Amino acid sequence: MLIFFPGSYGMRMQIARNVFWLVAERGLQVAFGIVSVAMIARAVGPEGFAEFQYAQSLVLIASSMALICGNEVVIPRLVANDVPAAQHRLLAHVYGLSELAAVAGYGLLLALVAMTEEDTVIVMVVAILGFPMLLREPFGVVRSWMQARTDSRPGVVYGMIGLAFRVVAVSALYLVGMDSAPDFAWVIAVESILIAGLLARYYRLHSPRVAVRFDWPLARQLLRDGSVFWVGLMLMFGAKRVDQLLLRPHISLFDLGAYAACMQILDNFMMLSAILASSVAPLMIYAQPTIALVRRNVLSVALGMVAVGVAGGVVLAYCAPWIITLIYGEHYAAATDLLRLCSWASGLVFADTALSLLVIHLRKPKWLVEKWLLVLVTIVMVDLIAIPNHGASGAVYGYIAGNAVAVIVGIGFFFRSREPFAAEQAASARSWFLR
Repeated sequence: MLIFFPGSYGMRMQIARNVFWLVAERGLQVAFGIVSVAMIARAVGPEGFAEFQYAQSLVLIASSMALICGNEVVIPRLVANDVPAAQHRLLAHVYGLSELAAVAGYGLLLALVAMTEEDTVIVMVVAILGFPMLLREPFGVVRSWMQARTDSRPGVVYGMIGLAFRVVAVSALYLVGMDSAPDFAWVIAVESILIAGLLARYYRLHSPRVAVRFDWPLARQLLRDGSVFWVGLMLMFGAKRVDQLLLRPHISLFDLGAYAACMQILDNFMMLSAILASSVAPLMIYAQPTIALVRRNVLSVALGMVAVGVAGGVVLAYCAPWIITLIYGEHYAAATDLLRLCSWASGLVFADTALSLLVIHLRKPKWLVEKWLLVLVTIVMVDLIAIPNHGASGAVYGYIAGNAVAVIVGIGFFFRSREPFAAEQAASARSWFLR
C-alpha cells in the first residue's frame, strides 16, 4: 500500500524516530511489567495479590481525576506557539491544575477507603500506590512538551530508568523473601519519585526561568477545552477496573487473585494493540489528505489488527496452563480457565483500538464519551447479573460484552464519519499533525 505523506525527508525521519522511542517504551513496559508482576504475585500469594490488584484498581480509577488537562489540549497549543516563555506559562498552568486535581483525587480516595474498607492491607496499599497520583500526571506535562517538540527520547529514557529500578527493587525484595504487599507498593511509589525528579531536572535545564502569574482566563479555557476528554478518560478508567470492585463482595480473595492474574496477562497482551496502533497511525491515518483515504486505511488497519488479535487469542487459549504456571506458579491454576475464556475478547479489543484511530484523527472527544459511557453501563449491568451466579467467570462475560459494545459503537462512528463535517475535521486534524 502506498502511503501519501508530504513533507521533507528530515520531517519524516524525525517523526519516525519519535514514534520508535514511544513504541520502544511501550514494549519495555510490557516486558518489565510481566517480570515485576510475576515476582510480586509469587511473593505475596493469590490473596495478597488480590489485595494488591484491588487497591491498584481503586487508585487507577481515582487517578483519572488528574487527567484534567491531557495531551489533546496541551500539545496543539504548544505546537501553535513555540515561543519558550509562552510555552512555559502554559505548562505552569497545566501543572498547577493537574496537581490540584491530583491532590483532590488522592484525598477523596483516602477518605473513601478509610470509611468503607476493613482490610488494613488494602488501606495501606491504596495509600502508598495512590501517592504517585501526585507526581505522574502533573510532571507528565514535561512529556507533553517533549512530544510537541517531536523529541520524546529523553522522557522514554527516564521511563526506562524507572522500569529498570522497579525490576531491580522488586527482584531484591523477592530474593530476600519479602511477602508483604505494602513493601512492593513502595517500589512503585519510589519509581514515580525518581521519574518525576528526572523530568523536572530536564525541564529546568532546557526551559526559561521566568516567573509566572496565575491567569484565571487561561485556566478556565484549559478546563473548558479539556473537560470532554477528561470525562471520557474517567469513564474509560472506570470501565477497565470496575469489574474487580464488583467482584470482591461475591468471591474469596483467593479467587479474586486468580482473576487479577488472568486480567494482568490479558492487559499486557492487549497493550500490543496500542503499540501497533501508535506505530501505523502517524503515516497511515493522521497524514492522509482526505477523509476517504483515512476511512479506507482505518478499515485496512482494523482488519489486520483483528487478525493479529484473534491469532494471539488462540495462542493464549492454547498455552494458558503453561503461561499461568510459568509466570505465576501453581498456586494460580484457577486462572487458566479464566484466561481461556478471556481470550475470546482479543479480536474485539484489537478492533476497538483500530477503530478509535478514526475518532482520534477527527478529534471528536464527545464520541469517545458516548462510547465509554455505553461500555461502562454494559459492563456494570452484565456483571451485576452474572457475577452472583457465575463468580469470576461472570466478570469475564461482562468484559467480553463491554468490548463487543465498544466495537459496535466504533463501527457506528465509522459510518458517521461520512457526514459532511467529517471532511473539515479531518483536514483540520491533518494540518495540525503536519505542523
